[in-house]
Amino acid sequence: MHNPYSMIFKMKGTKAFSSAGFIARMPLSMMAIGLITMMSQLYDSYWVAGSIAAVFTFTMAFSAPQLSRLIDKYGQRAVVLPATMLSVVATLILLWLSYVQAPIWSLYIAAIIAGIMPSIPALVRARWSYVQQDPDLLNSAYSFESVLDEIAFVVGPPLSIALSTLVFPQAGPLLAIVLFLLGSLWLVSQSATEPKVVPSENTVMSSALRNPLVQLLTICLLALGVIVGAVDVLSVAFANQHGSPLAASIVLSMYALGSCISGFGFGALKWKVPMVDLLVRFAFFTLLTSFALLGASQVFGLALVMFVAGLAFAPTMIIAMGLVEKNVVKQQLTEGLTWLITGLGMGIAIGAAVTGWVVDNFTVSHGFWIAIAAAGCVVLISVVLYKRFKKNIKSERTSFVM
Repeated sequence: MHNPYSMIFKMKGTKAFSSAGFIARMPLSMMAIGLITMMSQLYDSYWVAGSIAAVFTFTMAFSAPQLSRLIDKYGQRAVVLPATMLSVVATLILLWLSYVQAPIWSLYIAAIIAGIMPSIPALVRARWSYVQQDPDLLNSAYSFESVLDEIAFVVGPPLSIALSTLVFPQAGPLLAIVLFLLGSLWLVSQSATEPKVVPSENTVMSSALRNPLVQLLTICLLALGVIVGAVDVLSVAFANQHGSPLAASIVLSMYALGSCISGFGFGALKWKVPMVDLLVRFAFFTLLTSFALLGASQVFGLALVMFVAGLAFAPTMIIAMGLVEKNVVKQQLTEGLTWLITGLGMGIAIGAAVTGWVVDNFTVSHGFWIAIAAAGCVVLISVVLYKRFKKNIKSERTSFVM
């Protein structure tokens, strides 16, 4: 039996753009938690910390699809370079404003501009779709990228928290933006694997978000993102409550580690069950493990539950990405993939802000109910998607009929 992960890298250039994408996506895991750690130290408020991180994440989620539409029209290099430079400069200004203890309103403005970032995971997956035509190997490639996403979330949060706690408050976000700059420049320098711009028959193309499947999957991942945003804040607050602030990195890493392991295994297997069926099953698993959070009474117990809860995350992402790749026209592929990541990012922003407010005004235990409610939404949306599109699917390779 061939190892699918060794097969996907036989094509020239795949190792290079995947490696560049891994470096460039670090802000996804480091920036939000870095801003939370930084702001909670400097301004002594989880609400301010969570809302600053939410503003940054929400802006990134909102701007990424707009940038992706431009990328589908003009190409990756033409759009990514100016957007990257704008984000890097704004982030440096944000960190300087926090250093001089500037008014909070000025940090919000800087965070808005800093969040204007292209979606690196979508750019990399678009390159995989461009160079890899075999559907099974493409699924393995998407799985591998999801594993890299989770490795970033294993390495990024503890590194960001440690730097901002032990070195200086701005150290975590600073390293994140440097890695983003280096990775993005390396990625766009690789012209051989950059997807070619496909001319559209229509002068004005409709948005990929008009596709009903993309709409439902985006909302589903938004709810999933709320869980992640809640976990970010709850990990820090729970660890601080128990007198071990650095332990927050362990809790976050365990969630990402569980997702990483399940994603790697998911991509190595050839599933006979239709993908929409799997989506529903992983949704119910997410809900069950979210309820288990209520039973955690110490950091070790919370970390263990987080590991189990993380097992559902990567497969859900892989399923969603695969469904979009099969059912969105090539001229809208980058945008379609980006909308899913946008939904996730918006959810993270909402989850961080709402959970931060709940923790400040009630207790950490009350914050767990945000994650549970979001998991319930994941189940509801996946069931709606299943009932609406199941009749159009005979196998995981069958396209949806819109």
